[in-house]
Amino acid sequence: MTQQRIVDHTIEARWVIPVSSPGLVLENTAVVIQDGRVVAVLPIAEARQRYLPDATTVLAHHALIPGMINLHTHASMSLMRGIADDLPLMQWLNDRIWPAESRFVSERFVRDGTLLACAEMLAGGVTTFNDMYFFPEAAADAALRSGIRASLGMVVLDFPSSYAVDAEDYLNKGLAVRDVLRGQDRVSMCLAPHAPYTVSDRSFAKVLTYADQLGLGIHLHLHETQDEIKQSETTFGMRPLIRLAGLGLLGPNLLAAHGVHLNAAEIDLLAKQGCHIAHCPTSNLKLGSGVAPVSDMLMAGINVGLGTDGAASNNRMDMFSEMRLAALLAKSHGNATSLPAYQALQMATLNGARALGMDDRIGSIEPGKLADLVAVDFSSPEMQPCYDPLSHLVYVAGREHVSHTWVGGELCYDGGVHEHVDQSELKEIATLWQGKLKS
Repeated sequence: MTQQRIVDHTIEARWVIPVSSPGLVLENTAVVIQDGRVVAVLPIAEARQRYLPDATTVLAHHALIPGMINLHTHASMSLMRGIADDLPLMQWLNDRIWPAESRFVSERFVRDGTLLACAEMLAGGVTTFNDMYFFPEAAADAALRSGIRASLGMVVLDFPSSYAVDAEDYLNKGLAVRDVLRGQDRVSMCLAPHAPYTVSDRSFAKVLTYADQLGLGIHLHLHETQDEIKQSETTFGMRPLIRLAGLGLLGPNLLAAHGVHLNAAEIDLLAKQGCHIAHCPTSNLKLGSGVAPVSDMLMAGINVGLGTDGAASNNRMDMFSEMRLAALLAKSHGNATSLPAYQALQMATLNGARALGMDDRIGSIEPGKLADLVAVDFSSPEMQPCYDPLSHLVYVAGREHVSHTWVGGELCYDGGVHEHVDQSELKEIATLWQGKLKS
């Protein structure tokens, strides 16, 4: 008889959807975890013969999926949820958001708002988020406390804020935070020049220099609105993407959020340069920005992930909603086969990992990868009957059906309870800042 190997944890699930192969669904399967990583994915009966776990979680009515990756967020803006609804982007920014930020944004604001967002995301099956906001060290504090994985942007702007006075100051402060956080397993950093309409050629050149020297990714907003494109044509005589291409910013380390208004030539250029897109369908619709040509991007070979954007423009950080909406919008042009369920789930997981350069560690359930896992409960009446669990995840399930969220094998959310954050504290945070911002 073969001696059983002692391991930390085994999760036995009705279905495991690893996202390692398109459409693959494994039934009655175990995921074996040791030291925060997946060591085996195999039938439950075989796992029981080969492994002796310290703990076993039995999920008889659940689907186990990779942790979702929210590819574009402004997490601490959870404190501005609903503060400026039903406005177009530039009016939303100029008249409501930027004035509120100049008055209220601080280290405490970012720490509190990010903690609130992390709790929301973990409860909704998100194990990694890619953020762009001020005071990244405060955001890191909140992320590390909650247990979630975070990629934090070093914001760059050409105008002052409560955080920095100019582009050089933004970069210096961001790089100092990067030095402080170096070595943290669950926090990484990237460069985050806000957008072509807020960053000069000179500042973009500095960003590119640091990106090349330090091997960092670049995360920015791009082609979100028609106004942005018109402004660029007036100021620079060209569309924003062409300007970025001329500055040398296009490449596999560039992640562009939104990409709503891209023509065929621009899609081809992004594909040839190996750039990535963070598709934010809810935010795009709510701000009246439009519908991104995602089907065309995918057909061209662009890696497209999903993001919620901030709660001030969504107003939910709900990746299940983004998956479903992305799939439905892609079909709105008359092709029901566009963006099938398996591809929507891949966009929410493995594609996001690729965009962050982390697909060797997260994004799918495979031996050797980190055990970032989410269990979705299929037992409730509204989830019945189930003929195809993968389709169910996209078109039926919601974040309310998430029962467990593990990050690196650590249980961070369990049946409505956050392991590291108390619900009463989250309510106090929301009440405190609501009173301040409402005034």
